[in-house]
Amino acid sequence: MDKLFLQSGDFVGVSFWLVSIGMIAATVFFLYEGLRVKQQWRLSLLVAALVCLVAAVHYDYMRDFWVATSSTPNIYRYIDWLITVPLQMIEFWLILAAVGAAVGSSSFLRLLIGTLVMLVFGFMGEAGYMDSTIAFVIAMVGWAIIIYEIFAGEASKAAGSSNASVQGAFSAMRLIVLVGWAIYPLGYVFGYMLGQVDANTLNIVYNLADFVNKILFGLVIWNLAIKDSGEASH
Repeated sequence: MDKLFLQSGDFVGVSFWLVSIGMIAATVFFLYEGLRVKQQWRLSLLVAALVCLVAAVHYDYMRDFWVATSSTPNIYRYIDWLITVPLQMIEFWLILAAVGAAVGSSSFLRLLIGTLVMLVFGFMGEAGYMDSTIAFVIAMVGWAIIIYEIFAGEASKAAGSSNASVQGAFSAMRLIVLVGWAIYPLGYVFGYMLGQVDANTLNIVYNLADFVNKILFGLVIWNLAIKDSGEASH
């Protein structure tokens, strides 16, 4: 099969391309910066790099799928989310562990369960395996579990007892999950439940949301790691 090329007017395809390149650049950045920080922060930056690397690979496939079919690459997108979103949830636990905050494995387990519920039922609704409204409600329960844990649960309390830098980073990360991630359910509602958004708009919104939520999420962790490593060197 001949290689498919983007057309000048295919703005959705261009958005897939920009995100894939941005994710590759972010991967290299986080891996390089991981060499500059203290030992306890290197795993956090490695996970941030893995999030972007996995997304870069999937966006390469999603771009080609879109160019070939002009339809939403649901299966690739959800495979990506099924890997990268749990990794982002791990980051909450990792940054607390890096500063020695008292947070148990049960906090990580609740974040993981919430993530899986949110993603599995979101996919089932979008793919048509179950009623989109019922799937949406169940998926939102998963998101609610995540929001509770990072705003009022054990993870939030552990962050509150940490230093100011950790508290600031934790607050920024959970704001991304609350506000940035809200784009996804809004896209689901308007695209699949109300039918008021076409595939072009929906994919551009999802792509930009991934670009911001994944890379910005990693940058917050990088900034915290650099600050903590710099303070320790003085």
